[in-house]
Amino acid sequence: MGFSTDAIHGGQSPEERSGAVITPIYQTSTYKQDGIGQHRGYEYARTANPTREALERNIAILEGGKHGVAYSSGMAATDTILKLFRPGDEVIVTHNVYGGTYRLFEMVLRDFGLVFKHVDTTDLKEVRSAFTSSTRLVFLESPTNPVLQVSDIAAICEIAHENNAVVCVDNTFMTPYFQKPLSLGADIVVHSTTKYLNGHSDMVGGMVIVNDDQIAERLRYLQNCVGAVPGPFDCWLALRGTKTLAVRMKQHEENSRRIAAFLREQPGLEKIYYPGYDDHPQHDLARRQATGFGSIIALDVGSLGRADKVLRSVRLFTLAESLGGVESLISHPASMTHGSVPKSEKDKLGVTDGLVRLSVGIEDVEDLEADLKQALA
Repeated sequence: MGFSTDAIHGGQSPEERSGAVITPIYQTSTYKQDGIGQHRGYEYARTANPTREALERNIAILEGGKHGVAYSSGMAATDTILKLFRPGDEVIVTHNVYGGTYRLFEMVLRDFGLVFKHVDTTDLKEVRSAFTSSTRLVFLESPTNPVLQVSDIAAICEIAHENNAVVCVDNTFMTPYFQKPLSLGADIVVHSTTKYLNGHSDMVGGMVIVNDDQIAERLRYLQNCVGAVPGPFDCWLALRGTKTLAVRMKQHEENSRRIAAFLREQPGLEKIYYPGYDDHPQHDLARRQATGFGSIIALDVGSLGRADKVLRSVRLFTLAESLGGVESLISHPASMTHGSVPKSEKDKLGVTDGLVRLSVGIEDVEDLEADLKQALA
């Protein structure tokens, strides 16, 4: 099936008893059993829920995967992936990773014996040299949040598999509409379903997609044991969102291309980050491994003072955490998404006090341009 068809129908069929076209919200915590050990496939909602299962099947199909496992947030999904490993295991991490991931790895999981190496994963020589006999996982973000560096997923997977390590790719920014890491050799894909997959800024959730049966079995065991599961209404909202994923992503990217071109004409901007530019360091790679460039743009306006003025002056762009909704958002990564990252590290990564991140929505692009023009002025 085509992507749009799978987005609308994948993993779902009309409900058998009533014929309801849309998957019902199974808002229940428990299920009737007919006798000792006699249930109808469901015992307790932490373990399984039909609405959640429909979402898991749907997103797995979109990513070209065999198994989807849903969690209460993207961070819960990432945390569960790291529970596949043991104290002493080494994890190679994209050095420009999302601040929440950095915080989880460095300020929580390091205390449990995992070893994290933050590496420039755009440099394959640096990636290769980071491996040791203890390396078990490569955790990639591509493009990175917020300066949009792109890593060669297929090449890194080849290196990792040569060293008996698995590769996890955070595909939140690109979605399976633009990029499918499993087809490039990745073993695990993780999403914050809060973002583009849901697309309407009205739920929080996470998803892990794999092909390996053993990894899937362990993830489901952890999902049930730890209990960081999304509620059925949140799953239903995400299912509602994936139905329009294809049409939304087309418009998101069309608008972002226009906004990126518009920003290049504006005076006083020190740097603009967008993989769709020919002069982006990984532009050719981005074209090869994905079918689009997404709709996140970062721009350095030069100083904290000017960033503050811009953030206070926008009218359509909303100053807020998160991204990927139909509405356009603007944020200050140094104090928001990367607030927990040490300043010395932020400076190395280009996450300066003057950096502003745009999540370009699907409004009329002329209105977005006018808003940015008056705010930058």
